[in-house]
Amino acid sequence: MTELETFLASFLPRQVEADRAIHNGDMAPRMEIWSHADPVTLFGAFGPCNSGWDQVSRTFHWVASRFSSGTEFAFDLVAAGISGDLAYTVGYERSLRAVDGGPVEPSTLRVTHVYRREDGEWKIAHRHADFLPVDQGPTYGREASQANLPVD
Repeated sequence: MTELETFLASFLPRQVEADRAIHNGDMAPRMEIWSHADPVTLFGAFGPCNSGWDQVSRTFHWVASRFSSGTEFAFDLVAAGISGDLAYTVGYERSLRAVDGGPVEPSTLRVTHVYRREDGEWKIAHRHADFLPVDQGPTYGREASQANLPVD
């Protein structure tokens, strides 16, 4: 197994679980997989662009307080790479969740993550997420069997 394959097999399932948890208001798993050491940055889909763990973690609290009733979450990997102690992934996050107490609705985000190896453990050091442009098609168009990582 290559280093990239090992990274994807070991880290991405943890990341999917952390993202599934935050879609139900639980940010604790996300806090565990993120770097707390600068530089750490977030360009969030809801608008906040933060630098530094204090700001990034405050945004995670805010995001978790807005989400509930996450019934589905999948990550469709488009591309990934690794070089030394840095790695990246590019893909789509597809979810069904409620925001601010509203109805459960589908959502698709385009996401890029940068990972940094710290003391032998991979951590997320950067996230950039945005919503699909309106002309990019349905927001939850793939079944879990088509995703690179299973929903369950």
